[in-house]
Amino acid sequence: MKPLSISSSPHVRGKDSTFRLMRDVVIALLPPLLAGVLVHGPRALAVTLVSVAACLASEGLFRLIVRRHCTLGDGSAVVTGLLLAMTLPATVPYWTAAVGGVFAMVVVKGLFGGLGQNVFNPALAARAFLLLLWPAQVVRYPAAGQALPLLGSTADVVSAATPLHEMVMPALPDTSFADLFLGRMAGSIGEISALALLIGGAYLLFRRVISIRIPAAYVGTVAVLTLIFSRGQPHLAWMAANLLTGGLLLGALFMATDYATSPVTPVGQVVHGVGCGVLTVVFRYFGLFPEGVTYAILLMNAAVWLVDRLTAPRRFGAAEGGAAR
Repeated sequence: MKPLSISSSPHVRGKDSTFRLMRDVVIALLPPLLAGVLVHGPRALAVTLVSVAACLASEGLFRLIVRRHCTLGDGSAVVTGLLLAMTLPATVPYWTAAVGGVFAMVVVKGLFGGLGQNVFNPALAARAFLLLLWPAQVVRYPAAGQALPLLGSTADVVSAATPLHEMVMPALPDTSFADLFLGRMAGSIGEISALALLIGGAYLLFRRVISIRIPAAYVGTVAVLTLIFSRGQPHLAWMAANLLTGGLLLGALFMATDYATSPVTPVGQVVHGVGCGVLTVVFRYFGLFPEGVTYAILLMNAAVWLVDRLTAPRRFGAAEGGAAR
């Protein structure tokens, strides 16, 4: 007899399943992955495969050790591995991507109770972990089109400044807006092509995997703040450069919208997106690194419980600030 499975609320009955949702996310990530492979060569694909394999192996082994049913079939480990690889440069050593995958699945996800119980986005938390221990490897970006060895060390590869590094000056990047949009620039595997990310995001919106609230609030906040507090001339060009560079679109469409680490209320989702946008601009303008998406989303992940509590609709018959009588 199959044992009764008891899970935490909320309980929603519908046709969607975790596997179907994860399958759609994987499909949506294929355009940015393809763009990364076209720009950085087969090593970008190899880093991605190592990241995914590490996530699958570590989750399977962890579930076996703690004697819980295997959850590899839901596809969440594949999505985490893909997202982690999207945040890494193609020059990163394979073992670094593997360590990040293990950290994401065991520490960030497994020890918190598994899928849906994690407080932080596993892929971004793993990137922050790698950035803390091996920053030189995580922020060493190859120039677009540079030949990278599939096997062996990439220590002799000439690194290139990303457009965000150039904007620290502050000044507009030398890269044309066409190249910024299409992805002919230095950067992480999955963040370089705004066009590919928008195609993937449009697919998720069409499939109703995500709503427009968080991405629109996130990107809109960054657009408004960088337009008002522009550091370059003309102001519109500075705003556009901020929107098309770095991990903003990747984070807004694929990371900040993570079900487990984002608010459930509509108002809370808008607040979440605005908070991510404000923090991203603050980190980009005043932080040690030119990018701020990772830590902006992680900090807002930690505040999700408070946002949900403050934006929860009042129950019918309940007194203001109190329980129903």
